[in-house]
Amino acid sequence: MTSLRKTAFAAGALYLLSFVSIPTLFLYNPLRASNYILGHGSNTGIIVGAILEMIVALAGIGTAVALFPVVKRQNEGVALGFVGTRTLEGGAILAGVACVLSLVTLQQAGAGTNALVTSHALISMYDRIFLLSQSFIPAVNALLIGSLLYQSRLVPRVLPLLGFVGATLLVAGDGAVIFGLTAQHGAVGVVAFPIAIWEFSLGVYLVVKGFRPSAITALYSRPAAVDTGSMAPVAAAR
Repeated sequence: MTSLRKTAFAAGALYLLSFVSIPTLFLYNPLRASNYILGHGSNTGIIVGAILEMIVALAGIGTAVALFPVVKRQNEGVALGFVGTRTLEGGAILAGVACVLSLVTLQQAGAGTNALVTSHALISMYDRIFLLSQSFIPAVNALLIGSLLYQSRLVPRVLPLLGFVGATLLVAGDGAVIFGLTAQHGAVGVVAFPIAIWEFSLGVYLVVKGFRPSAITALYSRPAAVDTGSMAPVAAAR
């Protein structure tokens, strides 16, 4: 495998790895019981879910680091922005994990009824952090990396177009939750499907196919693009 093929494979594999946290939808169910911290059941599933989310945080940052050396040749400023938002996303995911592990600690310590308000606050904080870190920021990520992939044609343009549609729907769903028009675990879960399909499809394509050779030739036949402060396509990438 050539160096760029390895880069594409690594980025794709990391995108696919970011789906390992799907089981948390079920593993975290005990946390949502109003009297969770008063119970004495096993927390193994919850701890496993927290570990899976930690893996997702690191995998997300890894996708940006893997793609940066290639996509920066299209627009370095936007590529840096993608690294920044991926890092922000990972940090926020870890903050949510801290809330989950704090709840486990309260339950294991037998905090009692005096800590019920604190436990409810922690689960509410986790939900809001999730809304930002694993819903809103992924929409921003899709716009940033999607624009770079669309302009450079490193992958078929239908993939980033799917990301643009998914980002729009996801932001709309987030807005509905913030303004109290719908419950977080209702609308957002439905409108998240397009962007999940975009990330999964991108991961599969990069693992199986890699970057399109013609796009690589176009990118590497000219100096790295200079950031102009805009996301307009570079003429040579048409």
